[in-house]
Amino acid sequence: MEFINSYTGEIAALMTALFWTVTALAFESASLKVGSMSVNVIRLFMGLTFLTIFNIATRGSFFPFQVDGYNWLWLVLSGLVGFVFGDYYLFHSYTLIGSRFAMLIMTLVPPITAFFSWFILGEKLTLLNYAGMCLTFSGIAMAIFNRRNGKEKITLKLSPRGILFAFFGAVGQALGLVLSKLGMGDSDPFAATQVRLVAGLAGFAIIVTMLRRWGGVLTALSNRAGVRAIFLGSFFGPFLGVSFSLISVKHTAAGIASTLMAIVPVLIIPPAILLYRQKVTFWEVMGAVISVVGVALFFIR
Repeated sequence: MEFINSYTGEIAALMTALFWTVTALAFESASLKVGSMSVNVIRLFMGLTFLTIFNIATRGSFFPFQVDGYNWLWLVLSGLVGFVFGDYYLFHSYTLIGSRFAMLIMTLVPPITAFFSWFILGEKLTLLNYAGMCLTFSGIAMAIFNRRNGKEKITLKLSPRGILFAFFGAVGQALGLVLSKLGMGDSDPFAATQVRLVAGLAGFAIIVTMLRRWGGVLTALSNRAGVRAIFLGSFFGPFLGVSFSLISVKHTAAGIASTLMAIVPVLIIPPAILLYRQKVTFWEVMGAVISVVGVALFFIR
């Protein structure tokens, strides 16, 4: 119990990574079936429904009225930046380079988050924290590169457009996480997540209306396989994953939290092999080992 209390933020971040592994696989499947725009709208609606039911059961309120105006402002902004801007491009990258490699590009989130948290919140990391971040980032990033036909030249085997979209997703997630910590304050993380989802859903509703894509969203609802995948991803993503990410940043530095959340590419390797019969290279395995060593450094005090 003492260990859990001492590392609440770090443990919550690892749980978030586990939840997001399921989410990445589910939303990749759903995006290929019904399109990323439809997935974004439906999963936010489902996530908001899960959170509303949870908040009624735990606090007796269907909406977080206790969150004040100042917190609302930053939470709404974080929802727009994280869910609308960040996830819009991240989901596009899933269809171009796949969830496993999109998550590899998303390892840029920790250094970007550390910069934003220092600039906006004034948070500073220790040398050991930076060492853990560098090891984790370097280990996971190593898996991106492959040696072709035994030659020395190292090439990047990803779509340039997919890389760019995943990078936009990384910036959106990093800034959204920092803004959510700024706006959350002493509020309940699940209540804060509900505010973020309301903002995200409203933002996507405006985009879908402007693009006249509601027909596609309604059509997506008739795709049973797609809806099942979105349902699964929504439960572990917008509901559990996002809420636990806020629990994490509430109890530890945003840079540390985002680094631990970034181990999704390590966690996603086993299901990628078992479910999709994807081949894993030596460099991916070595990168996973190095990243785990980096994660371990965050539990040394």
